[in-house]
Amino acid sequence: MKVHKVSSRSQHEQRNATKRHSKNKWHKKTRSLDSTLLNTSPGTAKLEQQIAKREKPTIKRLKKLCAKPVTFVPETSCAEEVKVKPTSVTFDHGHTNGGTELDDSSSSVDSQEWSEYANSVLQNGMESSTIPDTDQQEEDDLQFYAHLDQTHNRAVLVMKQGQVLCFRGKCLLTCLYGHVEVLGFTIEEGQQPYPLFSPPSHCPLTIKALGNNPPSSKKKKEGLLEAKAIVRNYFSSEPSKRLMSEVDSDSCVVLLEPLDTPLTRFLTSFSELAEIFGLNSKEMKSQAAIYNPVLSAVGVTALRGPCAQGLVTSPSCREAISSLLSAWEGEFDRCPVILVCGGKSAGKSTFNRYLINNLLNHTVSVEYLECDLGQTEFTPPGCLSLCTVTEPLLGPPFTHMRDPKHMVYYGQADCEADIDRYLESLKSLWRHVNGESPVIINTMGWIKGHGFQILVDLIRLFSVTHVVQLSFGNTSQCQLLTPEFLRIAHGWQTHPPTPSTLTEEPGSYLTIRSHVFLSVQSEFEGAGTPGEMQHQRSNELRDLALLGYFSKLQSSEPDPIRPLHCFVPYQVPHSSVAIGITHCEVAPSNIFYAVNASIVGLCCLSEKVVGRGGPVVLSQTPICQCVGLGVLRGVDMARGLYFLVTPVSPSVLRHVNCLLLGEITLPKVLLTNQHGVEGDLPYITTDYSFEAKGAGKLHIYKGLTRPGFTKSNN
Repeated sequence: MKVHKVSSRSQHEQRNATKRHSKNKWHKKTRSLDSTLLNTSPGTAKLEQQIAKREKPTIKRLKKLCAKPVTFVPETSCAEEVKVKPTSVTFDHGHTNGGTELDDSSSSVDSQEWSEYANSVLQNGMESSTIPDTDQQEEDDLQFYAHLDQTHNRAVLVMKQGQVLCFRGKCLLTCLYGHVEVLGFTIEEGQQPYPLFSPPSHCPLTIKALGNNPPSSKKKKEGLLEAKAIVRNYFSSEPSKRLMSEVDSDSCVVLLEPLDTPLTRFLTSFSELAEIFGLNSKEMKSQAAIYNPVLSAVGVTALRGPCAQGLVTSPSCREAISSLLSAWEGEFDRCPVILVCGGKSAGKSTFNRYLINNLLNHTVSVEYLECDLGQTEFTPPGCLSLCTVTEPLLGPPFTHMRDPKHMVYYGQADCEADIDRYLESLKSLWRHVNGESPVIINTMGWIKGHGFQILVDLIRLFSVTHVVQLSFGNTSQCQLLTPEFLRIAHGWQTHPPTPSTLTEEPGSYLTIRSHVFLSVQSEFEGAGTPGEMQHQRSNELRDLALLGYFSKLQSSEPDPIRPLHCFVPYQVPHSSVAIGITHCEVAPSNIFYAVNASIVGLCCLSEKVVGRGGPVVLSQTPICQCVGLGVLRGVDMARGLYFLVTPVSPSVLRHVNCLLLGEITLPKVLLTNQHGVEGDLPYITTDYSFEAKGAGKLHIYKGLTRPGFTKSNN
């Protein structure tokens, strides 16, 4: 930015200058400044355009400093230092966080500050003054500083101890000095970079600076020198004095980098999901975004006000977490088996992620038994699984799809149609628990009627040591699952012990097993209410999980996104695999209609499958290991072949001899966004017979036809 220094004139000189222009203007070209720094997603660019339309002529602009070369780059590169003041005096579109609006009388103060800043730039290129404020002390506690390295497109962020950055977006975080906390997990210096995902479908993530806490003044001085040396390592010349003055022994220095993965590229390639890492409608309406070109350049949008709360933990939640950590650290006689239950939208999944991250601060792994078919954590919907978790969960489920230790494909989003098969599937998974790590059991939100009986069964069958029951509001959603209640409760398969059982079988698990009951009251906004905003509904979350799973098909290199029909399928003979339908009875003549262009579970039967030319159809649904999902994209009747597209590796596919079809269907965006196709899109038609049972793709959701499956008038 070119700044013209204006000197004061005497009254006589001003009279002699009447033929010249009578105004001295400061050219605050903030949009040109921003455009040179940003390399953002379409969602961020859209937000910046909206902000630009609302800018007032008297606002306080972000300050631009001189270029700073980086140590490992021979030529100099432009660096930007931005001071984010979460509670500073601000205007209607939020360059800073909180505060009050400027009135007309603030224009003189604004001009004076810009003059001071211009003088500092002309003198030495360094920022030498701070913005005065009526609440200066309070704001100083909430400021943080960031530098952008344009050459490598990454930012160094300095945070004081106790400061919190609440944000939307995605980034790769590396702790350079001190330690920070994200969703209960502590990230320390020297650890690997961790991906952070904060989409609008879930509560925003927060980065909290925990400092370094040196025990002595000598170590404080050593820590100060070490922290400043780390900051200097990322700049070839001396960083700004203002930045270095903010660094102390208790500061946290983190490196933020853009996060570009096959998952993020695949999701944002769909127009419906272009804003998946942007702001939700509530945040847009409340103008919660803090415009910051440095953070935006790495894919992060800071939040302010009520929307910047992040995870809200109630006192009962904190007490439960503390009790569970104590149980793992030795105050219990065996590895804790923790069952988490509660009604729909009570916060079970978020509590589980927070608990897992806290446990990973003290142990190398946590075992996770997935009993929720609709809202799974690590696998696509319709799967029951046992996973060994060794990395923190710093995003929603669709961002960390992974191969489980063992999995069973149930094929439906609920178990009401076949509860016995559901429980037997979970029993088969429980046999693979090693008993050397804490176990977390995630349950469904179905807590009425048979759903409550299933909870009673799970507590008894798996020898649960701790039951965490989440509730919301002033009324109880179901009976409390206390040890006293379990002595008289009836489950779906289990029953309370009788007096004769207590006498004849003193060693029975029904008599010797008990558990610790922990009640957690959910106090976050909207507890117990299903999500109403985009990407928050249960069917949308299932689609995101499926997209996250099939994103594994994409190349790890930054190549163009390939649609589903572009992948070379595997050829599978009809006679080498058996086909089963999990959710309904289908006539053998309609089997191929049902499985065509459908998701199938790739399973391994214990017995060998031998066919005689035609398809091998199972008479009942087996309970067997599932190694993944695939899309049966075609059937060749002449050659007797199935054509299968799947991210499962060929070495694992050699063991697959069974394909199970369930109610889990492909997300519609995979079918309606097939680029590069001339003419009609594959598998998309309105001339289709839904009389063939099991073959229809029309879905009814709460009495209404989903918009994605209605016939278009175009």
